[in-house]
Amino acid sequence: MPALIPTAYHATITWLGHVADQTTDIRSAPSDAIDLTWEGLPGDVHGGRTRPSCSRVTTQYKRGTEIANTRQLSIVSAEELALIAGKLGLERIEPEWLGASMVVEGLDDFSHLTPSSRLQAENGTCLVIDMLNLPCQFPAREIEKDHPGQGKAFRAAAKGRRGVTAWVERPGRLAVGDRMRLHVPGQRAWVHAETARGAG
Repeated sequence: MPALIPTAYHATITWLGHVADQTTDIRSAPSDAIDLTWEGLPGDVHGGRTRPSCSRVTTQYKRGTEIANTRQLSIVSAEELALIAGKLGLERIEPEWLGASMVVEGLDDFSHLTPSSRLQAENGTCLVIDMLNLPCQFPAREIEKDHPGQGKAFRAAAKGRRGVTAWVERPGRLAVGDRMRLHVPGQRAWVHAETARGAG
């Protein structure tokens, strides 16, 4: 019995980008296509098979501990970017401001896709969704540069809409316009999940 169920849901890639240098800001540069390897996107600051642990996993590891890199890519949805823009009173949110790797369109409630779901392109290139990407202060700084006074509200506006982090399960090329099929784990949610989250 397969562990992952192919669904009738698809996402279309509407934007791709990479962050070559994070010393001054997190802005990503747009690309028409990207060639992914086992390490993610070559030349991207988030690439690599491993990474030093950050503030998001301090309950598991001392900061700077070498761990597997499940944050090779940052994927956001066009629908959720529009919602964030509406909350901020902006016409649009540029994916560059978020340091995004990819923008997709067509999947409702995108940021809350089940962890370990897959997005697979027609050429076989496949990404594994790690989990919800929590809002941070860096996009707020980028928004503030272009729209003074608007950036400070980003974290609240983006809560639950910041997209997901992902890693490469099968390398290959992805291009703007490609369709990716959603595959979800067959298991139900853990019976104590809500209780455990409340205790955290």
